[in-house]
Parts: sequence; structure tokens; C-alpha cells
Amino acid sequence: MTKLRDIIRSQIQHNETHPVPYTLDFEEGVDEELDAYYGNTDWRKKLKSYIYETEVVETMRKLPTEQDIYERDPYGSIWRMDRRPFHLEKPALEIPSLKGYQWPSPEEFYKNETDIRNIRATCAEKSSEQFINGWLGWGLFETSWGIRGYENVLMDIVENTSFYESLLDRITEQFLTFIDFTCTQLPDNDAIMFGDDWGEQRGVIMGPERWRKLFKPRYALIYEEVHNRGKYVFSHSCGSIVDILPDLIEIGLDVFESVQPEARDMNPYSLKKQFGNDITFWGCLGSQSTVQFGTPAEITSEVLKLRAEMGAGGGFILAPAKGIQPGTPMENAAAVVEAFADDD
Repeated sequence: MTKLRDIIRSQIQHNETHPVPYTLDFEEGVDEELDAYYGNTDWRKKLKSYIYETEVVETMRKLPTEQDIYERDPYGSIWRMDRRPFHLEKPALEIPSLKGYQWPSPEEFYKNETDIRNIRATCAEKSSEQFINGWLGWGLFETSWGIRGYENVLMDIVENTSFYESLLDRITEQFLTFIDFTCTQLPDNDAIMFGDDWGEQRGVIMGPERWRKLFKPRYALIYEEVHNRGKYVFSHSCGSIVDILPDLIEIGLDVFESVQPEARDMNPYSLKKQFGNDITFWGCLGSQSTVQFGTPAEITSEVLKLRAEMGAGGGFILAPAKGIQPGTPMENAAAVVEAFADDD
């Protein structure tokens, strides 16, 4: 019997597989709602777990403060945690200057030795069957606005470009260290995954040209380092990034997740025709449309179509563009479960 890990690898290598692999995540109690909907937990056993995601570097680490609703990250930014999602309350760098700023050491983001030993042992066990994905959380853009504030970073990109490039260089150096640590501590991992939301519904937030100037050369270094370690490069971005997909392919992105079909020019079937020979798409089931507002029959039909058309010739991992969200009708959430589980 073919291992789930090998099925993922085959898809990344653009070899068609049967079944088509998938992942299915649930946010904030949706799985418990499904337990109640079904009246038992048997539905969970129907689902396969192709990818095991883990981390030894917590790039989004936050530590408690004296006030329960606030937490502080290693950069010194204060976050409010009692809302969905959590949001930045006070950035560490309120002015565009690194002068006098104490940069956190990489060790401040590492999990403790006991946790790492346990994670390593789990990965060694799971790697006989599952694909191991080493998660590195937020990427260069998201880390930068976590330090400076979102509005400040958008102004920095235009008005304080020299400072912003210096900030990105420091973050890039840090991520190269994080890659080294992850690959050293998790020798069984297959890939390194980054998350950086460059896109919104209409296009690239900072514009394609500025993305190419600021982010492309730095991510080229990061992706090269991952490949030098013999690992695949995975990256998440929400929104429309069609304008920079050729650039991401050029610098070595192997798998792009989440592929939101509702965003501009992000129809997965069109993307498959344009770029399907050069990159693997992970996601593609519309969380803002089909999952939330379709009928169960429409969900089943779309899953079948994605498997057939996106899976043709390999280069596809099926998933909702986002984990199943709170407020999703339970009959729709169940339809996703049943359609995914029925993968023969």
C-alpha cells in the first residue's frame, strides 16, 4: 500500500495519484459541533492525515503580561488576545529606526529542549507514513508589520524604504537561522512552510513591483537555503497573488497554499492551465463561497471537479482555502467531510 507521504511527494513531483491527497482543518470548535451533528466521533476516523505539521521555532510566540487580555512577543510588540483574530495593540518600533533597538535572539523563539525531543520523536514515528511539514509561521512581511504596525509598514514601504529594507534584512537573517535550526532538530521533515499574506482580494497589497524589489530577492535566499537542505518549500498567502506567481516559481516555490478562488484571477482551473506544470496548488475549495453558501450537493460536485481537473497530471493537494470556519452550516461542514473522505 502506498504511503500517504509518498502520495504527497508524487503530487509535488507532478505525478498523478489516485487518490488525490487532501487536508481538512477546523477552526474554533467546529469539530466539536460536528461531533454533536453526527451524534458521535466516528466521522473523524474517516479522514486521512496526509500531512503532519509541526514547529520547533515559534515565530508567532507571545508571552503573558500583567493584564490578561494582552501578550508581548519577543520583539516587544503588545497584542490584544481577546478578539478574533488577535490584533496588534502597540508595535515595538513606533518610529522608523533600528537605532538603540535590542533585536531578540533566535533562541527566544525556540521551543524548550523537552518539547523538541518529544516533537523529534513524534516526527520520526510519523515519517514512516505521513509527510512532515516544518512550520515557520509568519514570514517577512507579516513579521515586519508585527514589529512596526500595519499602517506604519505600508508607509515605510513607500516613504522609508531604506529603513524598511534594513528591517527586512534583519528578519531574513533571522529566518535563515530558523531554517537551520528546524532542519537540524527535525531531520525527518520533508518541507519548510512559511506564511506571508501578500495578497488581498484585488491583488498584491504593496503592488507587484514593490514586492519584487523588497521581497523577491530575500525570499530567493530563503527558498535556496531550504532547497540546499533537501527540503521542499511551501508557502501560504491569502488573496490574489497571480501577478507574482511567475516570480515565486522562478525563485523556487514548490507548493502554494491556500488558493482562494474568490480573489481576483485566482480561479484554480485557470491557474492550473497557466502554471500547473511548474508549481503545486494546495487548497482551491472556496471557503468564502462554496463551503459557506453552497448546497451539500454543490460541495460534493466541486470536490469531484477539483480532484479530476486539478489533480490531472499531479501538482495538487485538495483543501478548503481556509479551515472550516465557525458559523459554517453543519450540513455543509458534513458535506465537506463526506466528500473528502470518499476519495476512492
